[in-house]
Amino acid sequence: MRLIIDTDTAGDDAFSILLALKAPHVTLEGITICNGNVPFDQQAENALYTLEVAGAGGTVPVWKGCPLPMLRKPIDATEFFGADGMSDADFPQAQQRPEDGHAVDFLIDTIMSNPGEIEILAQAPLTNIATVIERAPDVVSRIREIVLMGGGFFEGGNITPSAEFNIFVDPEAAKIVFGSGVALTMLPLDVTHKVLTTKERVGRLRANGNRPSVAMADMLEFFERFDEEKYGTDGGPLHDPTVIAWLIDPGMFSGRACNVEIETGSDLTLGATVVDWWKVTNRAENAFVVRDVDDDRFFDLFIERVGRL
Repeated sequence: MRLIIDTDTAGDDAFSILLALKAPHVTLEGITICNGNVPFDQQAENALYTLEVAGAGGTVPVWKGCPLPMLRKPIDATEFFGADGMSDADFPQAQQRPEDGHAVDFLIDTIMSNPGEIEILAQAPLTNIATVIERAPDVVSRIREIVLMGGGFFEGGNITPSAEFNIFVDPEAAKIVFGSGVALTMLPLDVTHKVLTTKERVGRLRANGNRPSVAMADMLEFFERFDEEKYGTDGGPLHDPTVIAWLIDPGMFSGRACNVEIETGSDLTLGATVVDWWKVTNRAENAFVVRDVDDDRFFDLFIERVGRL
């Protein structure tokens, strides 16, 4: 399996990269950076640092993509993740540097040269991917699948009452991707809010003792405190690693094919993912929407794989 991770690297985005590095039968072809969680250049530094911490510095190219949403002003989550996106860790600059050129060109060239082989893990606003589709529409039939973390339906939103962050930041991009006909699997808040980083689970992660596990445990204890206060839970949701977990062990998840539409016109519900779960419209199915997960199985996988790095 050949993967490209499209990310706005901060916090749990880094965890997803770590899982991908130890996923069986997986080759990580590259990491592409999109606008989102923290200042754009910092997101690239976070991806490079994550690779270095995992002992994979210089093995996976990192490409910078679109620094701004397609039409809207940028929105970030620095209050949640810290100014550097990594819990204000003040880590040193990685030796590896971003590639020359643009992530959109890398995506187009790689997909077109390898039809039906490239999976894209989308864990950021969808600006890069929508730009690829607009610039080179023929890529749609050549992408094996896009697995994205984004949206919510029964769970609602996390940045507004109706919208999840990745979709809200660039709803026009999401509308292009969901309307393109590309093979899509969507892991919304309804799933990620079931994988909670409890104190027991963070303790097991820290007990691995290796550098990536300790670094991830430190970050979780920093940024999950916001979700603990917000939701009143022991631990907060771990969003982005669900996308790579879906590819490693899809049997831990369940869902169904649905029609999903993106709201771009309403101030009240901007960025909402309108999921026709009960099939009450005649709209064609355009995504496999995941709703449930075996959370213990997820964390067993996550902790064991990060412990191998």
